[in-house]
Amino acid sequence: MAARTLKCGLIQMSLPENGASGEIAEVAEAMIAKHVPLIEAAGRQRVQVLCLQEIFSTPYFCPSQDTAWFAAAEPVPGPTTERMAEYAGRYAMVMIVPVYEKEGSGLLYNTAAVIDADGRYLGKYRKTHIPQTSGFWEKFFFRPGNLGYPVFDTAYAKVGVYICYDRHFPEGARALGLGGAEVVFNPSATVKGLSDHLWAIEQPAHAVANGYFMGCVNRVGVEAPWNLGTFYGSSYFVDPRGRIFAQASETDDELLVAELDLSVIDEVRSVWQFYRDRRPDAYQAVTAP
Repeated sequence: MAARTLKCGLIQMSLPENGASGEIAEVAEAMIAKHVPLIEAAGRQRVQVLCLQEIFSTPYFCPSQDTAWFAAAEPVPGPTTERMAEYAGRYAMVMIVPVYEKEGSGLLYNTAAVIDADGRYLGKYRKTHIPQTSGFWEKFFFRPGNLGYPVFDTAYAKVGVYICYDRHFPEGARALGLGGAEVVFNPSATVKGLSDHLWAIEQPAHAVANGYFMGCVNRVGVEAPWNLGTFYGSSYFVDPRGRIFAQASETDDELLVAELDLSVIDEVRSVWQFYRDRRPDAYQAVTAP
C-alpha cells in the first residue's frame, strides 16, 4: 500500500511566571498567550493535526480543592474553542483543544474539543475515568465523562481522544480502535514519581493491541502554589508496532512534530489479526460491576 502520511504536532507547556497569581481570567489569558507562538509555528510547518495538553488554558489546579477554580470552566463550544478555531481555519489544521467544560451549574467536565481544518467544531470527548489519588483530587472538579468514545472523521484522518488517567484503562482504548481511530491523542498532566515509569509502557501497549498511532502529550515544570511535583514532559508519538519514534524533552516548552505513515496501520493489522481473533462472547466479566 502506498504511504499515506499525516503531519502531527504536540505542544507541551509550562506555566507562565504569572500563571498562578491574579484573577482566573488573567491566569487563563497568560497561559493561552504562551501557547500562541507554538500554535502559529505548527501552522507554519503545515501540521495537519495539533494536540494541546490537558486543560491547556489554566494551571493544573487539581492538587487543591479550591472552589474558586470552578470559575475557570466554560461552555464547549465556547470562548476558548472559538478562539482556537480561528487558528485551525487559518492554517487548515485540525486541533484537539482540552479545556475545563461547564455544561451547566454544577456540571463540570474535563473535556477535549475537536476542531476540523476549516475551523468547524466537530464535537468533544469528556474524560471518562476520574482519579482521586496522590494529590490529584479530580473528583472534586469533574464529573465522569458520559459521551462514550467518539471517533472524529476529520479532514485528514480518523481521530480519537483519551485523556490522562484514561490511559490506565485498556477498555476505552479498544473502543476507540473498534470505532475506526487511526490516531488517538492523549493529553495529560502527570508528575514524576507517580507514573513516569508507566508513561512509556501503557500507551505503546495500546498502540500495539489496537493497531493505531498515538500522540501523547504532558506538561512540563512545577506549578506553584500547588507544588505537587515536576511535570516531566516527554511527549511522544508511538506507532502501531509500539515504537516511540519522536519524543520531546522532559523540561522544555516544545512543539513536537512528526510524520505518521498511516499505511503502516493496514500493514500491521494484516500481520497481527487482533480484531479478527477477538472473543467478545468471552468477555462478560470485563463489563460486570
